[in-house]
Amino acid sequence: MYTIFGASGRAGGAVARSMLAQGAAIRVVLRRPELAGDWRGSGAGVSIADLDDIDAMTAALKDADGAFLLNPPPMSGDAFARAEQVGANYAIAARTANLPKAVVLSSIGAQHAKGAGAISALHGFEASLTGSVPSLAILRAGYFVEGFGEVAEAAIRDGMLPTFLKPDQKIPMISTRDIGRAATDLLIRESWRGKRIVELHVAEGWSADDVAQAFSTVLGRPVSASFVSPEARPGILADAGIPAEAATVLLEMYDAIAARRFESEQGQEKRGNAVSLQDAVREMIV
Repeated sequence: MYTIFGASGRAGGAVARSMLAQGAAIRVVLRRPELAGDWRGSGAGVSIADLDDIDAMTAALKDADGAFLLNPPPMSGDAFARAEQVGANYAIAARTANLPKAVVLSSIGAQHAKGAGAISALHGFEASLTGSVPSLAILRAGYFVEGFGEVAEAAIRDGMLPTFLKPDQKIPMISTRDIGRAATDLLIRESWRGKRIVELHVAEGWSADDVAQAFSTVLGRPVSASFVSPEARPGILADAGIPAEAATVLLEMYDAIAARRFESEQGQEKRGNAVSLQDAVREMIV
């Protein structure tokens, strides 16, 4: 049996669905009990735990053959301190439960301890988990293609795809479905001892222009990437209800991407995509 944290989100949900598709027995960990019914209906066990409740986290990991762990996106407070605390809580729970293996979601660029905003916060998250289980895989994923799903309605309605990314800048990207596939392989098919870092992204990179073109192909009409200037971004995030501290690290992240600090680390294991950009986009709009 495998424990999957974050199943109500994009990446954790993709991992849980991939594991179920492979016939694996899983237990998803949720904060909101009202979400449990759908997962139980899919054949998953369910635990309810907050990431500040180490006893509940330990119970969720008990008797598991492995686990998928992640740090939720920063929404308030000090993102760096929070990532380290969440990592430390996972580490205590994993040791107490004698968890043998963990796949930990991180990000391309997390080798930078500072200067990359929300991505750099994951540097401390990774460090907090090092040594917590006998077999640890840090899965550093590219920019989630599915993040464009938040503006898919504008692409469909107006033919414009708003983006904080420079439209023609190719960056490491990946579909969360590929995260599900990679995490499943690591958890149920691969054996190792110690810590390994696995980078997961499209080899040549994708740009916002590429994503807009995929929308054009899927919709059968023109869609263009529409660059949102740095000056306009704070207001957009404020209107979306994102607190100032969380907005700051998100804005710093996009500055780091523009400055090309969102890049692979030399010497780490690399894996690519199985899901095409068009297929990822098609799933966003059906």
